[in-house]
Amino acid sequence: MDTEIHTLLANIWFFIIGLMLFLYIVLDGFDLGVGILSLFTRKDDHRTIMMKSLEGIWDANETWLVLLGGALFGAFPPVFAISLQSLYIPIMVMLFALTFRGVAFEFSHYAQNKALWNLAFGYCSLLASLAQGFVISGLIDGLNIIEGNYQGTAWGWFTPFSILVTLMVVTGYTLMGTTYLMIKTDGAIQRVSIRQSYVAAVLEIVILGVVIIWASRFNLYFADLWADNVTGYSLNFFFISAVFAFVMLMRALRNGFELTAFFWSVIVFLASFTAVTIDNYPFMIPASIELTDAASSSKTLIFMLSGIGFLMPVMLIYSGYQYLVFRGKVHIG
Repeated sequence: MDTEIHTLLANIWFFIIGLMLFLYIVLDGFDLGVGILSLFTRKDDHRTIMMKSLEGIWDANETWLVLLGGALFGAFPPVFAISLQSLYIPIMVMLFALTFRGVAFEFSHYAQNKALWNLAFGYCSLLASLAQGFVISGLIDGLNIIEGNYQGTAWGWFTPFSILVTLMVVTGYTLMGTTYLMIKTDGAIQRVSIRQSYVAAVLEIVILGVVIIWASRFNLYFADLWADNVTGYSLNFFFISAVFAFVMLMRALRNGFELTAFFWSVIVFLASFTAVTIDNYPFMIPASIELTDAASSSKTLIFMLSGIGFLMPVMLIYSGYQYLVFRGKVHIG
């Protein structure tokens, strides 16, 4: 009975952490994408509008990353420890980029040289997205873990496969950023965002195809997953879902459906991400650390539920309310 309860609690926390990751990827993903897109415009007024579209929401979006880190530390401490040990460089780069990105965003409001801080915001957004891509790809690839200990080097996360996955993450963030700007802007910026959405969507699907081909042919763990009938069908389902969402996104862009385009851009990215991650269950780190082995004691998991169970609804309500308050198009002046 104790084992069954522990397994149930571990699965509940696996779902909660997955939900936090989902919310962070969607909410902070699009504003990182907007930051990246700000690097591709030479007009200061366009860049100002892009950054203004994030006022009031960007800092709350990053709260989900803080909550995710705390939940992972408490619920699955071995995974937290090994992740820091093996992915120390990209994690530290990500934290630095996110911190300096916040500084640049605030300073851009008051500094005389706004262009400098706007560029800093854009480059830090790109750097944070790249770092997150390497963290995600490192966890997907399984790292070099033997008997619960990391055996690789400080640069073990940097591989051809991790570069592909990182490109997919950055492109997905950019895609969500372009469709978000469709909602928040009009005129010339919106027209440019629509064109950029087409490019980002095509790149996302192409990179996903290359990632899947690479993983199924050169990664023994993923090749075995693909060869399994049940898992193979599941992976194909998510890939087909990504292609279907891509087709619907193209239709929404062609017809100028703003909210629909953003919705399908999120589905394209999440289906792509899920296609190469979901079938790792019950492993927290592929072929290395299982869910129940990594989980804290049942008492710890229950105690954490009492806190997170109250905090998450509050954060969800607050997040929904802030988008309600800051809805509408953004203009200068």
